[in-house]
Amino acid sequence: MKSVKIAGTKRTDLGKKATRHLRSEEQVPAVIYGGKETIHFSAPVMDFRTLVYTPEFQIAEITVDGTTYRAIMKDIQFDVVTDDLNHIDFLELVDDRKVVANLPLKFVGQSQGVKDGGRLELKMKSLQVRTYPKYLKAAIEVSIDNLQLHGNIRVQDVIAENMEIMNSPRIPVASVVTTRALRQAADAEAAAKAPAKGGKAAPAKK
Repeated sequence: MKSVKIAGTKRTDLGKKATRHLRSEEQVPAVIYGGKETIHFSAPVMDFRTLVYTPEFQIAEITVDGTTYRAIMKDIQFDVVTDDLNHIDFLELVDDRKVVANLPLKFVGQSQGVKDGGRLELKMKSLQVRTYPKYLKAAIEVSIDNLQLHGNIRVQDVIAENMEIMNSPRIPVASVVTTRALRQAADAEAAAKAPAKGGKAAPAKK
C-alpha cells in the first residue's frame, strides 16, 4: 500500500489570524488526533496533493518535530469560493485500536453477463470498513466472474477478511443490465414467435 510522506511544522498559535497567515503562505493547517495527544501542525499545500487529489487509499507518514505519525485522512475542508484546500483532519493509526476507513473497490475478472451481451454497471466505488491498522490495504478485490445478466453483487457478497463492512448488506455493488441491442433482439424474437393475425403462429424457419 502506498504512503505519502509529509513534513509538518507544529502550530502553537491556533487563532484565526495565524491560520489566515499560514494559508497566505500556501501552508495548510491540519490536525492529528486519536493517539496519545492531539497534534496541530501545518505543511505546504503541495505536500498534500498526492494524498488528497486521488481515489487511491494511502497512508500519511507525517513528521512533526522529529516524530513520525502514521495516519489516515478523516476530513477535508475546501474554500467555498476558491476551492483551495483549507484544513485536513488526520486519524492516527494505533496498532491495537480499530479504525473506520473507506477502502476502494477493485473489480477483477470477466463477467459472464457481459460476455452474453450485457453492460456492467458499477454501483459503488468504495466500502466503509472497521478493522485494525495492520489489515488496511489499498483496495478490496471483488470478483465479477460469476456475475450473470440481470444479476447483482451486493455488499453482503463481498469478501473482506479481518474487516467488518459497515455498509448496508443489501446495497448493490455491481450489476449487469440489458443493453438496447439485447432488448431489440429479444423483441424481434418475441415478434417472430407471436401468433399472426388470424390466430396462427408464424411458420418456423427451416
